[in-house]
Amino acid sequence: MSTTNRTASAFSTANPHALATILEASETRRIIAATDIFDLAGTKLWARNQPVSAELQRKLLDRKLREPLEACLLAEDGVTPASLGSALAELVEREARLAPLLRPQASKLLREVTHLHLHPVAQLLLSAAQAARPVAFEHAVSAMGLAGALMAQHGGQTPDIRLAMLCGLLHDLGEMYIAPEFGEADADRELDTLSYRQLVVHPHVGLLLVAQLTNYPGAVARAVAEHHERLDGSGYPHRLSGDRISVLGRLVAVADAALAALRSTHDALPRASVALRAVPGEFDLAWVGHLTRAARGEPMLPPVMDPADIRARREALGEVLQSAEDNIALLAVGDRSPAMAQALELASFLVARLRIGWNESGLWHPQAATGLDAAEVEAMEDELYFRLRGVQRAVMMKAGELSATEAGALAALCESLPMGRPA
Repeated sequence: MSTTNRTASAFSTANPHALATILEASETRRIIAATDIFDLAGTKLWARNQPVSAELQRKLLDRKLREPLEACLLAEDGVTPASLGSALAELVEREARLAPLLRPQASKLLREVTHLHLHPVAQLLLSAAQAARPVAFEHAVSAMGLAGALMAQHGGQTPDIRLAMLCGLLHDLGEMYIAPEFGEADADRELDTLSYRQLVVHPHVGLLLVAQLTNYPGAVARAVAEHHERLDGSGYPHRLSGDRISVLGRLVAVADAALAALRSTHDALPRASVALRAVPGEFDLAWVGHLTRAARGEPMLPPVMDPADIRARREALGEVLQSAEDNIALLAVGDRSPAMAQALELASFLVARLRIGWNESGLWHPQAATGLDAAEVEAMEDELYFRLRGVQRAVMMKAGELSATEAGALAALCESLPMGRPA
């Protein structure tokens, strides 16, 4: 299939979520048509240089377009390399939690950000996000800075640092194409299974955007596609593993996961270090090591719970893991549909990965929640509960359509996995 046909297939109609974000941004930014916009029949829907408005949304309804809408629009007063530099400088100054990683590389990062190439499509979407989805834009800037800092710390040269920064900046562009409430920044730890189906497509949408609508190197598109994959095969959307994940994909995965662990203002860099080490084999240690070394010089914030509560919840977590293993084994006995068998295989694999994390963390030890390590134990316990929620969603999505009997059995298994830390 040709690139033109692929582009027509993926972006021949305007995505309602991306369009809504662009229109909201147009209330405070000047976003215009860079070219005349035509539908496939040759009808001109919008004139060149005309500012976008709600009327454009009505005209685009269910229309197939001659060219992707994103390629036809321009944010005249949108994001620039200079404004990205200002946003990055502000991040370095205000984000104390990332300071051990960002500040040693600040001068290099601030120099290189001004040389980043902003393709018009990427610039349009970043500008729309800055105006209408500011949390998503701030996450993009943070990922840009963190990915660049890790690459610089790793000894990367100027081209490597710029490429890493671009990957961080663009990695979540695909989220523009799903409803805002399904995005990671606001809802990753709260989504139900149906909503999770919306979230997991965003790396693939981001790949299509970068590969088909921009002229960025293929390595950038690949990293965008891979930023939720994990080396042990437990990630999404394709469960890639090992060498099937690129170096830049591994880097952005670490940067994104570290930022996810720091979304609460109560979390410090050591919390991100714990999250990245919770299940051995998920992340590339070459990148994790830079973050872990930086975290060693930072204090772990005191635990929210007292040691007795941590011990009780730690013991409950052990019982949940054991119960999940037992239930999966029972469900696997007898004849099962292919869909059910695949769901149980995934459940077994993901729970086994958490068991490895449990075993290597030492959470099982009676003294694990005493003394100076109580905060790290609490963080590890919290992270593993979060991963159990991910198991539940991934397994239900993998199963798809099942008979009433099998659906009930699988639902019972998933309901036995906590939706979060017990109250």
